[in-house]
Amino acid sequence: METPGETPAASPTPANEQNRSTDEARGPRLREIPLRLMVPNLITVLAICAGLTGIRLAFEGRYELAVAMVLLAAFLDGIDGRVARLLKATSKFGVQMDSLADIINFGVAPALVSYAFLLDGARSLGWIAALLYAIAAGLRLARFNVMEDRGIKAPWQSEFFVGVPAPMGAMLVLLPVYLGFLGVEQTKFFVYASVAYTLLIGYLLVSRLPVWSGKATGVRRDLMFPILLGVVLYVALLMSYTWEVLSITVVAYLCVLPFSARAWKRRYGTITIADDGQTL
Repeated sequence: METPGETPAASPTPANEQNRSTDEARGPRLREIPLRLMVPNLITVLAICAGLTGIRLAFEGRYELAVAMVLLAAFLDGIDGRVARLLKATSKFGVQMDSLADIINFGVAPALVSYAFLLDGARSLGWIAALLYAIAAGLRLARFNVMEDRGIKAPWQSEFFVGVPAPMGAMLVLLPVYLGFLGVEQTKFFVYASVAYTLLIGYLLVSRLPVWSGKATGVRRDLMFPILLGVVLYVALLMSYTWEVLSITVVAYLCVLPFSARAWKRRYGTITIADDGQTL
């Protein structure tokens, strides 16, 4: 019982409260991150390094290595998301890193490599074409991110892209470079034709053209082994006749685009696609 005039003794502070106050003074506690969560981000960083290295090699005049690095960057950038989903390591940080890598590898790197190899022969027009392509790639990627963030997706989104996808755009825009490696002379006509071609690919990126994605396409069991053999043959030819195979691939892809739009019209009639991917 307390006597009048006496101050009650201070009760001792519990140990856990002392530890909590000490932790708060030190700041947020660092926790260990599982290695599997780091793997997709490491792939994304490697892709950025490859794209930037390709730009450096281009301005050093080592064009074949530069194109190889840009294509490697596009490949790495294409698999990091799949690896993240496979390892169940998706995160908001990874999404932002991937977007940064996309604009570098699919927009800036191929534009600057093409400019250093060929487009600078057209002076300011060549630079304008490279600039517009890089901006178009950024707009295409922004539209893709907006469409992916939508809670409800239209049925056609599992079958078609809106415009040429940015990874394929990076491969397409380098066609004049492939032809240059095959010995096509860089005449004034070829240079200015390459400027027009670069602008065309930039337009295809931001267009509303329905492009078949192949995501929802199934493969019959009896065709699985022939398709696997075909892929092996394609990779073998790509290793042996790199620029010839890439040139043929680009031309074949461009030829498929009208048939893709025709398939869209047959299946969905006169429905058009808005800029944000919604149907009108």
